[in-house]
Amino acid sequence: MSCCAICPRCGQHRHRRWRRHPWRRSRPPKPACPERDAAMEWVDVIAAALVALKLLFVFVSLVFLACGLDDLFIDTCYGIWLARRRWSGMAAAQPTERQLQDRPEQPIAIMLPAWDESAVIRPMLLRLLKTLNYGNYHVFVGTYPNDVATHVEVEHVRAVSDRVHRVCTPSDGPTCKADCLNWIYQGIRRHEKETGIRFEIFVMQDCEDVIHRLAYKVFNHLIPANDMVQLPVLSLDRKWNEFTGGHYLDEFAQLHSKDLVVREMLDRSIPAAGVGCAFSRRAFETAAAGNRNELFNIDSLTEDYDFGFRMKTLGMKQVFAKFVVERRVVRRHWLTGRPRETTLRDYVAIREYFPSGFGVAVRQKGRWVVGITLQGWSSLRWRGGLSTKYMLYRDRRALVTNFCNVLGYVVVLGVAALWLLNAMVPESLHYPPVVEPGSWLWDLTLANAALLGWRVAQRAYFVQRLYGWAQAFWSIPRMVWGNFINFAATGRALRLYLRFLRTGKLIAWDKTTHTFPSEDDLPPEAGLPTAAIVDAATFTSHPQHP
Repeated sequence: MSCCAICPRCGQHRHRRWRRHPWRRSRPPKPACPERDAAMEWVDVIAAALVALKLLFVFVSLVFLACGLDDLFIDTCYGIWLARRRWSGMAAAQPTERQLQDRPEQPIAIMLPAWDESAVIRPMLLRLLKTLNYGNYHVFVGTYPNDVATHVEVEHVRAVSDRVHRVCTPSDGPTCKADCLNWIYQGIRRHEKETGIRFEIFVMQDCEDVIHRLAYKVFNHLIPANDMVQLPVLSLDRKWNEFTGGHYLDEFAQLHSKDLVVREMLDRSIPAAGVGCAFSRRAFETAAAGNRNELFNIDSLTEDYDFGFRMKTLGMKQVFAKFVVERRVVRRHWLTGRPRETTLRDYVAIREYFPSGFGVAVRQKGRWVVGITLQGWSSLRWRGGLSTKYMLYRDRRALVTNFCNVLGYVVVLGVAALWLLNAMVPESLHYPPVVEPGSWLWDLTLANAALLGWRVAQRAYFVQRLYGWAQAFWSIPRMVWGNFINFAATGRALRLYLRFLRTGKLIAWDKTTHTFPSEDDLPPEAGLPTAAIVDAATFTSHPQHP
């Protein structure tokens, strides 16, 4: 058979195998089908979405694995700390409350910056004057010329106590908290010259703080052997449906029960929390002398965090002090309502109501993210040894994890939607699963699920120790709500910092509206006056550095 053919139109020979005449290429067009074309477009869109979903799944899974192993390392270190403390007998060799009471009191200056705090400053000061089990102290409140309401409230307290002093900044507010603290320090030095008092301990507090009656006895016991002492900061109890305020309760319960303990053990330093934080005179004088007599960094929104790292750089000794008062109290049984005597573990800590509104929490946490991760990265960089760099990494990983947590929910919703589509519409196209059983991604997902379960159990455990089983249960759904708050706060922080880089204008004091509790809202361990509990039972504690 010939390999050539004659074209019926032009009569030319065409090779059957290698070339075809153009007339054979033209075919009649198929009739248009809008429904078929639309279906094909949706198929393409879904296929592209599945590819993007799988890539996102892989990225989020790898981030979760890295963070989960990181947190597991911290858990292991905490277990080692507990075992070492128990075997060494450090928990038993602690001072009693009577020994704290008998120790001579050093003069303490309390630094209280106040901008637009007229709603809480008076009840806070009056409660401090009434319940604090310490005699040798003075309170210095920093106010602004244009904040008349706060000025009036402070003057009302000054009329009933000569322990309270007001220091007015030269500039209208708001500036930044560090600037207000610097002027308070200048006011303290001026007061020392006028009265001859020499303060040996300087304590940072906020206007919403509920200060434990023995807090300053602890400071007096640990200073001057230590240059910086940080007490735990905890949330006051919340109702079950207060998810925003409750997520602070959960986070601080874990942070100040475990994370700071491990941080001190590994790095021998801790960041100052800005409240319940005491410094020796040597620490303040050394820090001021090395910074043109300016104590706190006015370029940072988290001056306390920055100052804690400066303490380590200057070679100051830091301690995270966890003291517990154990006493017998009468409580009603949660089921029967019958009164019974039980042992109450009263942590010597600073308690407060954190914001209860979503927007307020986003503003506050956004300020923390700016100061700790962004400004801290710019000023502190990655200085220090390996342990310090590791702690800086843990502080700054929030820039990634706060976004990835919400992206993880997007992945879960996408996988669930695909599964529902295949299950509910069996006659439709069946798309391949994002994660196939037996694959490496499947094994990675199982590992992340196990790490997540352990993380949830850890959060519930530390909440239960401080607030009971009910709050421990609600801490689980509050983790989800807290992730959305942190997501929004990180987005706000990036926007504020980018605006600062573009304009060069300092970020002003982003005021958080505070609430001070009434005596009826306070738990018994925080609300009882000194006279009612001066004969409390055994006092035990476990600071990391005796």
